[in-house]
Amino acid sequence: MTGTLILVRHGQSEWNLKNLFTGWRNPNLTELGIEEARATGKALKAKGIVPDLYYTSSLRRAQHTLDLMLEEMGIANVTIIRNTALNERDYGDLSGLNKDDARAKWGEEQVHIWRRSFDVPPPGGESLKDTAARTLPYYEAEILPQLEAGKTVLIAAHGNSLRALVMAIEGLTPEQILAREIGTGEPTVYRIGPDGKLVERVML
Repeated sequence: MTGTLILVRHGQSEWNLKNLFTGWRNPNLTELGIEEARATGKALKAKGIVPDLYYTSSLRRAQHTLDLMLEEMGIANVTIIRNTALNERDYGDLSGLNKDDARAKWGEEQVHIWRRSFDVPPPGGESLKDTAARTLPYYEAEILPQLEAGKTVLIAAHGNSLRALVMAIEGLTPEQILAREIGTGEPTVYRIGPDGKLVERVML
């Protein structure tokens, strides 16, 4: 018996559109983001996927994405578990800044290091390694046992919190996970065995 894990990055947010560092700031979805979330819900419904458990972050772009997906799937009156462990990486002093303005202030190379290194955090913020250090223990304690028991789990979260999960699930190196792009509103489906190991990865 295998469990099923569906990971979905939130739809395009207002700050994605404006090219701003978002982190723990709390913009909502754009019209495109709403469409992306609805399309993912429709795709999951078409595959006959009905989750047993629903998880999201404490940030409204992920929560709104999940709500829209459930609406399209025809699912109502379920318990949604929200936890800051699934929040996006905290960009610290970069939060709210236009990425081009940040490059002008700190230089192209330094901003690239903050964005694309595994363990170098921006000032006052988190690296991907730091994000994994809060996301993975939560996953291993709260979500993985459900998958090992054969449950179907849906997580609507963020690019970097999902990268942390993908890295662990697929056994990727820091270099490999940094090269992995996770598109807005894009679902990834995993089959997880009773031993907690990856059986297969399915792209819808």
